Amino acid sequence: MILSGKSIEAQLGENIKIDPFRPEQLNPNSYNLRLNHELLVYDQDELDMKSENTAQKVIIPEEGLLMERHKLYLGRTLEFTETKGYVPMLEGRSSIGRLGLFVHITAGFGDVGFAGFWTLEMFCVQPIRIYAGVEICQIFYHSIEGDYQTYQSGQGHSGGKYQNNRGIQPSLLFKDFEKS
Repeated sequence: MILSGKSIEAQLGENIKIDPFRPEQLNPNSYNLRLNHELLVYDQDELDMKSENTAQKVIIPEEGLLMERHKLYLGRTLEFTETKGYVPMLEGRSSIGRLGLFVHITAGFGDVGFAGFWTLEMFCVQPIRIYAGVEICQIFYHSIEGDYQTYQSGQGHSGGKYQNNRGIQPSLLFKDFEKS
């Protein structure tokens, strides 16, 4: 079951944290999240799963930033979210998708207990000018059935390596290879 907008608002401070929360971003069954002004762009054209890939910080100026097609940009939400007892999921807004901008290529699924900013894997099919502060995606919440373990630092297959992040998170997949 997906929570309604009214249920999301009723759970604020108890099982759902959205900081900052603005009522005008609340939808019938989701909440719009905004784009922060910082992006990361990988330094190399060829990336390696087993290595830490370096990236450069890019600031979106007031007049916007023209994204190049076929180039990966990592951004993050302006809002910090935390979820207890629900599965948070992220989707691009339809208005953004209709401009050919994908905001989470494959990573729109969160774990129960996730706390942090959402890193956005942004990719465009044609050049597009983006702006900081735009409502770029939406978060929605599924109820979970059965016994579960909450996502915490150092737990599970992924080790909770993205828990309580404070900025844009490039891939930390290389840490999985260090375990074996």
